[in-house]
Amino acid sequence: MTREFDMVRSLAAGVEGRRSAWEFIGGFVANWSEPLGDDDGWGEADLVAAEERLGFRLPLALREAYLLFGRRRDLTSNHDVLLSPSELYVDEAKEALVFRHENQGASSWGILLDELVEEDPAVFIRADLADRAAERWESWLERLSLCFIEIVLSESLQADGALCDFLSDFDESGVDLLEQNCTRLPFPAYPMGEEENSIRWFLGHDVLLRDDDGMALLARGRTEAGLDGIRDLLPGGWLNDFR
Repeated sequence: MTREFDMVRSLAAGVEGRRSAWEFIGGFVANWSEPLGDDDGWGEADLVAAEERLGFRLPLALREAYLLFGRRRDLTSNHDVLLSPSELYVDEAKEALVFRHENQGASSWGILLDELVEEDPAVFIRADLADRAAERWESWLERLSLCFIEIVLSESLQADGALCDFLSDFDESGVDLLEQNCTRLPFPAYPMGEEENSIRWFLGHDVLLRDDDGMALLARGRTEAGLDGIRDLLPGGWLNDFR
């Protein structure tokens, strides 16, 4: 008999390090999507070609993520986009290696060039502004493996429309109900340094939830019943609720 996936316990272990992050992602995907397969990652030759083009070796955590699930767009690119090895590039200011774009080009995620030698470096985000001189790389998450957990969780919220929904009119009473009825997941608050205005993750009965600082709530049900349950708990203008 297969042991039931424990989201809270698995994530608590997953945030502790690089290898446990990949274990969490594997368990989450197997229970909430399609299990990882042998052909879900890029090949070693793809990564070597990217390194030769860029002129440096990619951080170990980035290589491992690409090798494990980098080709699974349903895990990495439903909304924002994980770049393929051939698309990786250094930004114009020569400050960071860019590996992910916001879906409308409003921001990018990258690794600072002077931290590429680290196995699991910090991740930074930069907004695409009209005034290029004002653009700055800001702290996002302290480790790349944490960022990939966040990517897989966030992209799962944008997957199958029948199991995903979005609530924009999410007020303080909704936040209270969320905190009282759902379990806060053990993922660090982010962006880093924004404890008072952070993104938080919750788990309800068969439903994964992301609270974007009370401004919006994104939900992904493992089942339709799980998604309907959170809609009933938090009534409002759910985008995809056509019941």
